[in-house]
Amino acid sequence: MIDKIVIANRGEIALRVLRACQELGIKTVAVHSDVDRDLKHVLLADETVCIGPAASSESYLNIPALISAAEITDASAIHPGYGFLSENADFSERVEQSGFIFIGPRAETIRLMGDKVSAIAAMKAAGVPCVPGSDGPLGNDDATNLRLAKEIGYPIIIKASGGGGGRGMREVHSEAHLLNAIALTRSEAKAAFANDMVYMEKFLENPRHIEFQVLADEHGNAIHLGERDYSMQRRHQKVLEEAPAPGITDEMRNRMGKICADACIRIGYRGAGTFEFLFQDGEFYFIEMNTRIQVEHPVTERVTNTDLVVEQIRIAAGEPLSLKQEDVVVQGHAIECRINAEDAKTFMPSPGTITHYHAPGGAGIRMDSHVYSGYRVPPNYDSLIGKLIAYGNTRDSAIARMRTALNEIGIEGIRTNVALQQDIIDDPHFQTGGTNIHYLEKKLGL
Repeated sequence: MIDKIVIANRGEIALRVLRACQELGIKTVAVHSDVDRDLKHVLLADETVCIGPAASSESYLNIPALISAAEITDASAIHPGYGFLSENADFSERVEQSGFIFIGPRAETIRLMGDKVSAIAAMKAAGVPCVPGSDGPLGNDDATNLRLAKEIGYPIIIKASGGGGGRGMREVHSEAHLLNAIALTRSEAKAAFANDMVYMEKFLENPRHIEFQVLADEHGNAIHLGERDYSMQRRHQKVLEEAPAPGITDEMRNRMGKICADACIRIGYRGAGTFEFLFQDGEFYFIEMNTRIQVEHPVTERVTNTDLVVEQIRIAAGEPLSLKQEDVVVQGHAIECRINAEDAKTFMPSPGTITHYHAPGGAGIRMDSHVYSGYRVPPNYDSLIGKLIAYGNTRDSAIARMRTALNEIGIEGIRTNVALQQDIIDDPHFQTGGTNIHYLEKKLGL
């Protein structure tokens, strides 16, 4: 069994991992930059190691420093959390080559699914429905690219093979703009991802974003834990998530969940992962797989009564899954609001000292946050400072509890997006359920 874990991350996910380790009786090592000495998990960990200055490139993305932290503390494993190096195949490979356990998939799986072209090919081979597209990278022959787009049918979208997080994408609505869009996306992709490979897909104009949570072990077992809806987003960044997804039937859930679990077995997947789909007109279309724990994993934990981080650690230790598919029952409804240190209207980051912090409570309420009164939010990292989760026996109950919790939360000294979340919860279209991925931006006039 793993006896000591380096938590190679910061913020609320680092605290979440620490709590899972404590539950399992595993010692923890908190690595941190020099501006993160007062993070909650750093104060609670068994050991701490400063791995560099504030710049993430010199600290949380510094692979030699992270491995050195594991070496000097005699740790046995490294948990990458999400973001930073969590989906970096080179990091996974270096960790295991150095004799430590990487709590996540193998490097070859991360590479396979990190490249959108190879991921789509693998998913098609596994029987996962995909968006109609170029079935591979675009070449340099303009006539061929024009023909492909015409066959797929406009509008289409050009995507960077190495892209992610909403970056490296360009919509094209007519033939006149196609070739220029391909050239621009290639150029941006090379600069951002050091990979200028691009491909083409049909652009679905009014889809929802639905994702399926999976767990798989090294013994050929894989299960799904239902789906989440994350269609409420701004500039491809998630704002609110919920589980289960409104309007998804048990038959749809079981059919697509099994397809995802079977695909995990086919590609030899290990750990927690998420299959992301566009959903339109009753059909699912695969877009990518996230080979890590998700920010929104708590809503799945709540409706399935499962600790996904504990499962991650047990899988990494070589244990078989503790659950069989028939053990997974989706009950009730959960909603997660991301609480960010940013202006609710302009979305400008708002670093600074939190002079007062009060976490909401009550039946069905969970607050995952690393902040406290007196904590200084640094300007160097993502603005996420907490995740507010509300659970109820019904979706209406979860919404009502979330409304109460948002009214109760108290964060002073910085600006937050709580007002935006309150606006979403009170929105009649959200309350009905099933809004598409463009709804929030149209609502905000973006």
